[in-house]
Amino acid sequence: MAGKGIFTGLPWWVTWVVVPVILIVVFGGLIATALGFLIGLLFKVLIAAALIAGAIYLVRRFAGSSSSSSKNDW
Repeated sequence: MAGKGIFTGLPWWVTWVVVPVILIVVFGGLIATALGFLIGLLFKVLIAAALIAGAIYLVRRFAGSSSSSSKNDW
């Protein structure tokens, strides 16, 4: 790896503590925005799936009861 040479000779805490903290400080807002967008999108997909499933259930329930009574009429 090309990046490996940059960190050679430095203490372990620079690589594993300082660098991630700097990246989180610099890109923290971007990361939070991306995570918020993904969580919001997932929530909307789940809500849409629940509403569609509920609509299908209601249509089948009421259409099934009315169609069975209409079948008996014939």
